[in-house]
Amino acid sequence: MIPHIFSRLRTPVVAAVALGATLGATLAFGTPAVAAGTAPQAPQAAQAPQAPAASWAAGTRAYLVIAAPGDLSAVRSAVTANGGSVYASYDAIGVVVAHSASAGFASALRAVAGVQQVGATRTSDVPADAYNPALPANPAQSPTTLTESLTRWDMTQIKADQAWAVSTGSAAVKVGVLDTGVDDQHQDIAPNFNAADSVSCAYGKPDTRAGAWRDIDTHGTHVAGTIAAAKNGKGVVGVAPGVRISAVRIAEPGSGLFFAENTICGLMWAGDHGFKVTNNSYYTDPWQFNCPDNADQAAIIEGVKRAQEYAERHGSLQVAAAGNSNLDLANKTVDTQSPNDSTPVTRTITNACLDIPTELPGVVTVAAMGKGNVKASYSNYGNGVIDIAAPGGDGTSGVYSTLPGGKYGNKNGTSMASPHVAGVAALMASADPAATPADLRARLGVQANDVACPSDSRCTGTTTKNGFFGEGQTDALKAVAGSTPPPGSYFETTADVAIADNATAESPLTVSGLTGNAPATLQVGVDIKHTYRGDLVVSLVAPDGTVYLLEDFANNDGTDNVAKTYTVNASAEAANGTWKLRVRDIATQDTGRIDAWNLTF
Repeated sequence: MIPHIFSRLRTPVVAAVALGATLGATLAFGTPAVAAGTAPQAPQAAQAPQAPAASWAAGTRAYLVIAAPGDLSAVRSAVTANGGSVYASYDAIGVVVAHSASAGFASALRAVAGVQQVGATRTSDVPADAYNPALPANPAQSPTTLTESLTRWDMTQIKADQAWAVSTGSAAVKVGVLDTGVDDQHQDIAPNFNAADSVSCAYGKPDTRAGAWRDIDTHGTHVAGTIAAAKNGKGVVGVAPGVRISAVRIAEPGSGLFFAENTICGLMWAGDHGFKVTNNSYYTDPWQFNCPDNADQAAIIEGVKRAQEYAERHGSLQVAAAGNSNLDLANKTVDTQSPNDSTPVTRTITNACLDIPTELPGVVTVAAMGKGNVKASYSNYGNGVIDIAAPGGDGTSGVYSTLPGGKYGNKNGTSMASPHVAGVAALMASADPAATPADLRARLGVQANDVACPSDSRCTGTTTKNGFFGEGQTDALKAVAGSTPPPGSYFETTADVAIADNATAESPLTVSGLTGNAPATLQVGVDIKHTYRGDLVVSLVAPDGTVYLLEDFANNDGTDNVAKTYTVNASAEAANGTWKLRVRDIATQDTGRIDAWNLTF
């Protein structure tokens, strides 16, 4: 089931594309996103389903029973003594997932000594499938006829195309995709897929059968491709095409919902299996916002919070989508979408009510941008809530990535922005294997490129940190440069400067706060968008007017764009002052722009 714009999946617009077809066939909200030519497949039957924990009965509901971490045997005994069954137990964080058909189960357990909280995780019955889960379909694969593109707008916008020339990431870095599952057979996913650490956490406990992790939709496969589609000449390239992808399916078949026990299972799995980063492009159902003054929702907050803290203590950074409702998360007033597993009601809420996991402490909250330095129309925002921004697509400019069955297609959403940041975090972890989640979280902010608020009263804050973009747009190139440059040593401008035919364009960059002269190894990073670079002569102009030729491209060089880093011996020049990137166009017919450039001293 594909959600509408306000759904738990952070994907408001979906365009499914057949192999070799023209891009941009946008489907209506709520329309199933199945790539053309992909027929439904029967579930695999090669392995027996896992043994049932108990027999299912109509009216069975799921609960989180929360106590002090440690030996939960007494709590488990209390569950069974009060008309329930233990479905899963996470002793390390003090959480038991219990099932019961008794209307008085929660109140009875709350009276048990040592039980801190009890909360129902849904307002609907646990599906019978929870006791005998069917394996997801294994779709037939269609080899692609699409040539790999290295210049997709979303990747160039965060400089991933330049980062790949430095590093594609390390195979020692594992990234968990907590989502609807992943098609591990896809030609662009298979080279980087990590089956040994993949699992289904649907219903709240690990199902390690081969294929249990597969996609019950298209969403998770799309997210996985954005993070780490292989750089293999086929289809697309992910932000970190050298790292490993692990699928953790937390969506349930039929409903497609992500309940709290599923999220807890996924985060615990991430901590126990060495995931350096997880991507979380969803909210925890059935409540769009969980309020601590409600006993059920308070238990959900506490249970998921403990699981996220466990994952972080074990070295895993969580990256999450901010949501697609165009809401100010710093000024919450009403929720009209919850519960989404039964009948939604309109309720008054406050900022104490949390969208989880994205608003939990330690989680990197990602807003979506359209093409260019603009907020995506649907993206949630909020000063002090949004940490960072990344391309999520908007309108016809969608994010193009993998779909099950060897397909590719466009999707828009904060679901698509979050995996860009997860990929950048994976590049950082590859460059510095000793980096902790706190290190990665801090570096993501420091290395992001500032994006000022537009003329929009909803955007509050400063150029360096505001409600639309947080600390700015994520930057893959800085991620692979190693540790953050020392203060004052790295200078960049992202202001566009047009390059006209038979004309000279100059982009100024002011350097201050340094002492002495520039180094003999001054690094000049250049990002020029141009449809025929053979027309161009590129130079660096020092503050005193001295011109350093960077490159005079051969007249017959018909390649698009210039994305290179040059080394200049500028030791005779004072470091401080206004430097310029000069670009001369010496022919007609082709034009472009200086998109960005930087100096590293």
